[in-house]
Amino acid sequence: MRLLHTMLRVGNLQDSINFYSNVLGMTLLRQKEYPEGRFTLAFLGYGDEKEHTALELTYNWDTDHYDLGNGFGHLAIEVDDVYRAAEKIRAAGGKIIREPGPMNAGTTLLAFVADPDGYEIELLEAKI
Repeated sequence: MRLLHTMLRVGNLQDSINFYSNVLGMTLLRQKEYPEGRFTLAFLGYGDEKEHTALELTYNWDTDHYDLGNGFGHLAIEVDDVYRAAEKIRAAGGKIIREPGPMNAGTTLLAFVADPDGYEIELLEAKI
């Protein structure tokens, strides 16, 4: 068994594709419209879906925003240097919601960024 993908519902598909592609460096792997169901699916990731977990963005044509609720936590992405990654994301127009630094009560270096819908993405510095 392996984890195939994580799905997020988004209010503006193109804004979300641009964020995950241009700000976080993912590649759009595939996209398909379902006119009868009035939705579009877009899959993004850092490598081929046969070997890497993907992010599925679901755009329901009649919905422009969602209540994120309080059950979802965050996505996590490993980066080589959390400070450099945060600056690169900021320069690309990304919103840093927790500046880089050590985690509370620990030494792991991390930062948080928010996507266009407000979903949180944790940047974790790779451990050497």
